[in-house]
Amino acid sequence: MKNDTAFIRELAGLAPIIPVIVVDDVADAIPLATALVRGGLPVLEVTLRTDAALDVITAMATVEGARVGAGTLVTPEDVTAAVAAGATFGVTPGSPPALIDACLQAGLPLLPGAATATEAMTLQDRGFEVLKFFPAEGAGGITTLKGLGGPLPGLSFCPTGGVSPKNAADYLALPNVACAGGSWIAPLDLVKAGAWDEIERRAAEASALPR
Repeated sequence: MKNDTAFIRELAGLAPIIPVIVVDDVADAIPLATALVRGGLPVLEVTLRTDAALDVITAMATVEGARVGAGTLVTPEDVTAAVAAGATFGVTPGSPPALIDACLQAGLPLLPGAATATEAMTLQDRGFEVLKFFPAEGAGGITTLKGLGGPLPGLSFCPTGGVSPKNAADYLALPNVACAGGSWIAPLDLVKAGAWDEIERRAAEASALPR
């Protein structure tokens, strides 16, 4: 099977920032997703870093307007579980062949991780056109993305890892950046505090970033 590139491009075009979310209590899922969607960020990456993550995906998928995906997919078993939970897309930190195969076989639209030109070219050969650039700051940040843009004009990236309110606009200004991922909008401390108004405010600021 082929990756659904059109679907991934559609998601990337819905908002400049994809919130990267860690939730450890499923009771927080619906109010969190509601706050983010109201703030203008409908595409939500729920990382599989907590025991509650799969239930969180299932709950968030019931929120009108939310487009919920599973992040931190690292094994084929993660892919199977994410699809069963209702994830509509997947995100990986890296791209080992077995993991990519599992996503393709499951028909899960994917934003696969790449940090080097070789990784990006390998994914491009497999039909991927929109990649997660991770860890963005650790892998050279804006300088590396500019360098990749020349020889790989057919690729777009979603930088994640070290993207913040201070540098998000600079990333988004690059022609080969489709959107960016960030954890500052809904950090775990605000989620645990039930600070939905503050999260919605941060989402609104992020959704207004130019690109």
